[in-house]
Amino acid sequence: MTAVSVDNSVILKINNVSKTFHGKEKDVKAIEKVSLNINRGEFVTLIGPSGCGKTTLLRLIAGLENDYEGETLLEGKKIEKPGLDRGVIFQEHRLLPWLTVGENVALGLEGKKSYIKDKIQLYLEKVGLGEFEKAYPRQLSGGMAQRASIARALIRQPKILLLDEPLGALDALTKMNMQAELERIWLADKTTMIMVTHDIEEAIFLGDKVVVMSARPAEIRNIFHINLPRPRDRSSKEFSEYRTNVINTFHETIGMYNI
Repeated sequence: MTAVSVDNSVILKINNVSKTFHGKEKDVKAIEKVSLNINRGEFVTLIGPSGCGKTTLLRLIAGLENDYEGETLLEGKKIEKPGLDRGVIFQEHRLLPWLTVGENVALGLEGKKSYIKDKIQLYLEKVGLGEFEKAYPRQLSGGMAQRASIARALIRQPKILLLDEPLGALDALTKMNMQAELERIWLADKTTMIMVTHDIEEAIFLGDKVVVMSARPAEIRNIFHINLPRPRDRSSKEFSEYRTNVINTFHETIGMYNI
């Protein structure tokens, strides 16, 4: 087990961000004055009650929401729209069923055929799917399909990869295996990753920082810096202490709002 160093330079700054959704009958405030710095190469996990605004925050970073207060800055530049410098992974793999795995991964890539083919193979091998380039999504398991969607996002070499509960639909054993796979992929390239999850153990296993958010409107209640070597031992005393502290903060947050 070894410690992993992280570049301490800040790649993403979220400054005093608030977001309100305006409806016909009433307005709903999703996020309240959230500020957060994320370092280059860091793996950050966001956890909080259902519907608290975690995914909304991810959408702001992705550039899918522009009507909000405050600012989100990627390398000092305000995020105003989606861009190839940010990849997004959803809970569903969203592979096109009529395309092969390789064609899905390469969708939208430009360049010489030989260059694209070599790049497809490289990134499929990164996610452990080197032998499945010609397969179709229907021939993959749920975990394999998610790995293909990760390859599709990483092949564009984004500065930040945003993950919205990508493992939430998997069974328990597949989920644990995929957590280890996701950690392996992150360790290989050290792409900055921000992941929304409802799984406290998953948040601790993967995150350099675990950000605990309150019920809506989402505020940051605590940030835990996980100083454990990787790969992490879920049965260790230190891991259990982090789990207990995160759970206590989570329960305090839920109790505060009587949810």
